[in-house]
Amino acid sequence: MKSLKSINIQKASQEDLEMIMSLLKECALWLKDRNIDQWRFLFGGGEDAEIKSAIERNDTYKVTRNEQLVATFTLSPEQTEWDEHIFGKDEVHDSLYVHRLAVRPSFMNQGIGKEIVNWIEANVEQGKEYIKLDCVANNIKLNQFYVKNGFQYIGESGSHSKYQKPFIRRYDERIF
Repeated sequence: MKSLKSINIQKASQEDLEMIMSLLKECALWLKDRNIDQWRFLFGGGEDAEIKSAIERNDTYKVTRNEQLVATFTLSPEQTEWDEHIFGKDEVHDSLYVHRLAVRPSFMNQGIGKEIVNWIEANVEQGKEYIKLDCVANNIKLNQFYVKNGFQYIGESGSHSKYQKPFIRRYDERIF
Protein backbone atom coordinates (compact mmCIF):
# COMPACT_ATOMS: atom_id res chain seq x y z
CA MET A 1 0.00 0.00 0.00
CA LYS A 2 1.33 3.43 -0.97
CA SER A 3 0.52 6.34 1.29
CA LEU A 4 0.37 9.92 0.08
CA LYS A 5 -0.31 13.11 1.99
CA SER A 6 -3.90 12.30 2.73
CA ILE A 7 -4.85 9.08 0.98
CA ASN A 8 -3.95 5.41 0.68
CA ILE A 9 -4.07 3.65 -2.67
CA GLN A 10 -4.22 -0.11 -3.04
CA LYS A 11 -5.61 -2.73 -5.40
CA ALA A 12 -9.30 -3.39 -4.95
CA SER A 13 -10.48 -6.88 -4.07
CA GLN A 14 -13.78 -8.68 -4.66
CA GLU A 15 -14.82 -7.62 -1.15
CA ASP A 16 -14.63 -4.00 -2.34
CA LEU A 17 -16.94 -4.51 -5.35
CA GLU A 18 -20.20 -3.30 -3.78
CA MET A 19 -18.55 -0.22 -2.22
CA ILE A 20 -16.90 0.68 -5.53
CA MET A 21 -20.16 0.21 -7.45
CA SER A 22 -21.95 2.40 -4.89
CA LEU A 23 -19.29 5.13 -5.18
CA LEU A 24 -19.47 5.09 -8.99
CA LYS A 25 -23.27 5.35 -8.93
CA GLU A 26 -23.08 8.17 -6.38
CA CYS A 27 -20.75 10.03 -8.76
CA ALA A 28 -23.06 9.29 -11.71
CA LEU A 29 -25.99 10.78 -9.78
CA TRP A 30 -23.89 13.85 -8.89
CA LEU A 31 -23.07 14.31 -12.60
CA LYS A 32 -26.72 13.83 -13.62
CA ASP A 33 -27.84 16.44 -11.08
CA ARG A 34 -25.48 18.90 -12.80
CA ASN A 35 -26.78 18.03 -16.29
CA ILE A 36 -23.51 16.37 -17.26
CA ASP A 37 -24.26 13.40 -19.50
CA GLN A 38 -21.62 11.02 -18.21
CA TRP A 39 -21.94 7.57 -16.62
CA ARG A 40 -25.76 7.49 -16.73
CA PHE A 41 -25.52 3.93 -18.06
CA LEU A 42 -24.32 2.90 -14.58
CA PHE A 43 -27.84 3.36 -13.17
CA GLY A 44 -29.20 0.45 -15.19
CA GLY A 45 -26.31 -1.88 -14.40
CA GLY A 46 -24.31 -0.87 -17.46
CA GLU A 47 -20.68 -1.83 -16.93
CA ASP A 48 -21.37 -3.90 -13.79
CA ALA A 49 -19.76 -6.93 -15.43
CA GLU A 50 -16.79 -4.86 -16.68
CA ILE A 51 -16.25 -3.31 -13.24
CA LYS A 52 -16.27 -6.75 -11.63
CA SER A 53 -13.93 -8.11 -14.30
CA ALA A 54 -11.49 -5.20 -13.84
CA ILE A 55 -11.33 -5.95 -10.12
CA GLU A 56 -10.73 -9.65 -10.86
CA ARG A 57 -7.87 -8.69 -13.24
CA ASN A 58 -6.33 -6.52 -10.48
CA ASP A 59 -6.73 -3.39 -12.65
CA THR A 60 -8.95 -1.48 -10.20
CA TYR A 61 -7.71 0.52 -7.24
CA LYS A 62 -9.45 1.82 -4.16
CA VAL A 63 -8.49 5.11 -2.57
CA THR A 64 -9.13 5.53 1.13
CA ARG A 65 -8.71 8.23 3.72
CA ASN A 66 -8.96 7.18 7.35
CA GLU A 67 -10.30 3.76 6.26
CA GLN A 68 -13.13 5.38 4.24
CA LEU A 69 -13.46 4.81 0.49
CA VAL A 70 -13.10 8.24 -1.12
CA ALA A 71 -12.20 7.38 -4.73
CA THR A 72 -11.53 4.64 -7.23
CA PHE A 73 -9.94 4.22 -10.63
CA THR A 74 -9.05 1.47 -13.08
CA LEU A 75 -5.80 1.19 -15.04
CA SER A 76 -5.90 -1.00 -18.10
CA PRO A 77 -2.55 -2.03 -19.60
CA GLU A 78 -4.42 -3.30 -22.66
CA GLN A 79 -6.95 -1.44 -24.78
CA THR A 80 -10.58 -2.15 -24.10
CA GLU A 81 -13.19 -2.00 -26.85
CA TRP A 82 -14.05 1.48 -25.58
CA ASP A 83 -10.42 2.64 -25.83
CA GLU A 84 -10.17 1.35 -29.37
CA HIS A 85 -13.43 3.14 -30.22
CA ILE A 86 -12.16 6.44 -28.78
CA PHE A 87 -8.41 6.35 -29.58
CA GLY A 88 -8.20 3.94 -32.50
CA LYS A 89 -6.23 0.70 -32.51
CA ASP A 90 -3.07 0.87 -30.37
CA GLU A 91 -0.73 -1.08 -32.64
CA VAL A 92 2.40 -0.51 -30.51
CA HIS A 93 0.74 -1.11 -27.11
CA ASP A 94 2.45 1.97 -25.65
CA SER A 95 -0.36 3.26 -23.43
CA LEU A 96 -1.90 2.68 -20.03
CA TYR A 97 -5.61 3.57 -20.05
CA VAL A 98 -7.39 5.19 -17.13
CA HIS A 99 -11.06 4.33 -16.60
CA ARG A 100 -13.68 5.32 -14.07
CA LEU A 101 -11.52 7.73 -12.07
CA ALA A 102 -14.10 8.87 -9.54
CA VAL A 103 -13.84 10.90 -6.36
CA ARG A 104 -16.76 10.75 -3.92
CA PRO A 105 -18.58 14.11 -4.25
CA SER A 106 -18.16 14.95 -0.55
CA PHE A 107 -14.37 14.69 -1.05
CA MET A 108 -14.13 16.69 -4.28
CA ASN A 109 -11.99 19.84 -4.42
CA GLN A 110 -9.58 18.48 -1.79
CA GLY A 111 -6.74 17.58 -4.17
CA ILE A 112 -7.50 13.85 -4.21
CA GLY A 113 -7.78 13.68 -8.01
CA LYS A 114 -4.39 15.36 -8.37
CA GLU A 115 -2.85 12.97 -5.83
CA ILE A 116 -4.24 10.02 -7.81
CA VAL A 117 -2.84 11.29 -11.11
CA ASN A 118 0.56 11.91 -9.49
CA TRP A 119 0.50 8.45 -7.90
CA ILE A 120 -0.29 6.76 -11.23
CA GLU A 121 2.57 8.56 -12.93
CA ALA A 122 5.03 7.72 -10.14
CA ASN A 123 4.03 4.12 -9.47
CA VAL A 124 2.41 2.34 -12.42
CA GLU A 125 4.49 2.77 -15.56
CA GLN A 126 4.37 -0.90 -16.70
CA GLY A 127 6.75 -0.12 -19.56
CA LYS A 128 4.25 2.18 -21.26
CA GLU A 129 4.98 5.54 -22.88
CA TYR A 130 1.66 7.27 -22.22
CA ILE A 131 -1.22 7.51 -19.80
CA LYS A 132 -4.43 7.97 -21.81
CA LEU A 133 -7.95 8.81 -20.77
CA ASP A 134 -11.12 10.35 -22.08
CA CYS A 135 -14.09 12.23 -20.71
CA VAL A 136 -17.25 13.75 -22.11
CA ALA A 137 -16.42 16.94 -23.96
CA ASN A 138 -19.10 19.02 -22.22
CA ASN A 139 -17.73 18.29 -18.72
CA ILE A 140 -15.78 21.54 -18.69
CA LYS A 141 -14.37 21.26 -15.16
CA LEU A 142 -13.07 17.74 -15.76
CA ASN A 143 -11.48 18.76 -19.06
CA GLN A 144 -9.81 21.68 -17.29
CA PHE A 145 -8.64 19.36 -14.50
CA TYR A 146 -6.85 17.07 -16.95
CA VAL A 147 -5.12 19.96 -18.74
CA LYS A 148 -4.11 21.50 -15.40
CA ASN A 149 -2.58 18.16 -14.41
CA GLY A 150 -0.34 17.87 -17.45
CA PHE A 151 -2.52 15.93 -19.88
CA GLN A 152 -2.37 17.01 -23.50
CA TYR A 153 -5.66 17.34 -25.37
CA ILE A 154 -5.27 15.20 -28.49
CA GLY A 155 -8.69 15.63 -30.06
CA GLU A 156 -12.27 14.59 -29.82
CA SER A 157 -14.04 11.39 -30.78
CA GLY A 158 -17.79 11.69 -30.90
CA SER A 159 -18.62 13.71 -27.81
CA HIS A 160 -15.51 12.64 -25.87
CA SER A 161 -12.30 14.60 -25.32
CA LYS A 162 -9.13 12.52 -25.62
CA TYR A 163 -6.05 13.14 -23.46
CA GLN A 164 -2.59 11.69 -23.05
CA LYS A 165 0.38 12.34 -20.80
CA PRO A 166 3.85 10.87 -21.26
CA PHE A 167 5.30 8.96 -18.35
CA ILE A 168 8.30 10.78 -16.93
CA ARG A 169 11.33 8.54 -17.28
CA ARG A 170 13.40 8.14 -14.16
CA TYR A 171 16.96 7.21 -15.03
CA ASP A 172 19.54 5.77 -12.70
CA GLU A 173 22.04 8.59 -12.31
CA ARG A 174 24.82 6.50 -10.78
CA ILE A 175 28.14 6.72 -12.57
CA PHE A 176 29.63 3.38 -13.51
